[in-house]
Amino acid sequence: MSTGPGLFSGIGRKAKDLLTKDFISDQKISVSTYSESGVALTSTAVKKGALSTGDVAAQYKYNNTTFDVKVDTESNILTTLTITNIVPSTKAIASIKFPDYNSGKLELEYFHHHATLTAAVSAPNQSPNVDLSVTLGTPTFAVGAETSYETASGKLTKYNAGICVTRPDSCAAIILGDKGDTIKASYTHHLDESKRTAAVGEIIRRFSTNENTFTVGGSCAIDELTNVKVKLNNHGKLGALLQHEVIPKSILSISSEFDTKALEKTPRFGVALALKP
Repeated sequence: MSTGPGLFSGIGRKAKDLLTKDFISDQKISVSTYSESGVALTSTAVKKGALSTGDVAAQYKYNNTTFDVKVDTESNILTTLTITNIVPSTKAIASIKFPDYNSGKLELEYFHHHATLTAAVSAPNQSPNVDLSVTLGTPTFAVGAETSYETASGKLTKYNAGICVTRPDSCAAIILGDKGDTIKASYTHHLDESKRTAAVGEIIRRFSTNENTFTVGGSCAIDELTNVKVKLNNHGKLGALLQHEVIPKSILSISSEFDTKALEKTPRFGVALALKP
């Protein structure tokens, strides 16, 4: 299923991950364990200021089936069942949250050499919403669109379109979103074969407010165990992230964000530790 153009949600994903992934402003620790029977258990604790939250997640894999359960501190239980290749080149995903039984969602993904399709039905407040997306092309060039229809109001609540060009060492994407109110263009260029060192640029134009946001950033592999990310936008927000593999598969992340136009403000700091066996 990896020989086609990919899902619409993947358009612009590389730039988004470089500029946002793992940048946090909280204190977080997660511990994962795995059993020989195929069960993975992850416990996460997060401290946001004076508020502490956490959750426990378990995952079980068997052949082409994956079952996930997540329980948070408010006793909400999210269950997700994923089955691949019920029909060749398809993936079915069913999820429901307890005790909110109206939060159920059923999604079907279809992958072809030159197209991917997704269809999802959710039922908030017992009025189904329908999400559709389609991507056409190849792994190197793809165009796509997505839309959401709300049956209760009979209106389209979302429609976006995008185009992506991917090469072994670079990726460029343009997305027209927010019902045509926003256009986002991004470019990512990898500077090494391992793709741990890269430069990225992103510009977002919001037509309704006549506002532009331009962000540049990059990641750099200091050594085999340490990686650094930096980003800066035209509003003066500077972010930095240091990640170090303290023991095999276990990552310590330290991030911060500064407002260079208001240095009197207290910088935001975040620390995360992910422990895996």
